[in-house]
Amino acid sequence: KLLFYKGGEFEEQVEKLKDGLRVILEEFYQLGGKLGKDEEGVFRVEYDDDMEGVEVLEAIADGLAVDQLAADESTSSFKDLIPYNGVLNLTGLHRPLLSVQLTKLKDGLAMGCAFNHAILDGTSTWHFMSSWAQICRGSNSIAAPPFSEAAIDKIKSKVNSNQPSAASKPFSTFQSLAVHIWQHVTQARCLKPEDYTVFTVFADCRKRVDPPMPDSYFGNLIQAIFTVTAAGLLLANPSDFGASVIQKAIEAHNAKAIEERNKEWEAAPKIFEFKDAGVNCVAVGSSPRFKVYDVDFGWGKPEGVRSGSNNRFDGMVYLYQGKSGGRSIDVEITLEAGTMKLLEKDKEFLMQ
Repeated sequence: KLLFYKGGEFEEQVEKLKDGLRVILEEFYQLGGKLGKDEEGVFRVEYDDDMEGVEVLEAIADGLAVDQLAADESTSSFKDLIPYNGVLNLTGLHRPLLSVQLTKLKDGLAMGCAFNHAILDGTSTWHFMSSWAQICRGSNSIAAPPFSEAAIDKIKSKVNSNQPSAASKPFSTFQSLAVHIWQHVTQARCLKPEDYTVFTVFADCRKRVDPPMPDSYFGNLIQAIFTVTAAGLLLANPSDFGASVIQKAIEAHNAKAIEERNKEWEAAPKIFEFKDAGVNCVAVGSSPRFKVYDVDFGWGKPEGVRSGSNNRFDGMVYLYQGKSGGRSIDVEITLEAGTMKLLEKDKEFLMQ
């Protein structure tokens, strides 16, 4: 992840961040370890006083301004600001599980963080970041962890206006926005009516497992939920059709389904690859519930929050809390160039 801030004295900011990191790693000690295996070959986190811990790098890019980063809609300028591009989780056997690069900008600071995704998911990532920021702001303890509002409300209202029956459960903001993106990306891909298109959501399973896990659980507890339909069906029907498909898939992923998925994986383990997200997919990760713009280390809120180039592939979508606040949502979409050009011309998608 990449966060960038305006103003401040770089050297003072770096020392404050390092001091805060030393304190917070006493609570989030897993990030200071390495991946290891037990006698049965099962992965675990190992840590001791002799390990190097978290890696902190310093860099200078004093020709790059914060406003330039905020205006950049690609990831081309991000690669030099975030460590471990193209590095797989498995290298955690001999590399740090968290690497932080602090870069001095022309008028601010860029913080590039590379987390090992085998160790933590989005909920735990922002739990850690907000807690680190709390310590840097002077707290002695830690708490448990753009589409405009008008556009979001319009999309949600449209999807819910054609519900299959009065008894149907209303579609959530997430389901409404998800089907909006799924339909318009599918249209921009110019698929044949009989072509399959897959919707994938990387869902937090903390409250889905039995018994539920507490909010303070630190680790990775997400699973990919898949659903599929024909492109022709998705585009020919009102948006409530696709929203219903998404809703049913999400609601069906209960404790029993999670356990079955775990058993399947243990019987035949495999490393997840981008292509496993599905054919012609739209895959959604992160969440607007994560308070990413509350990550204030003592010199103000970030001017922007972005994803790096890792975990990006054709159809990957990240949802973030909108910088403008309220119910606004920032949406990052990665697509093939031709598809992106068509999507950018789609006035209905852009709510123009």
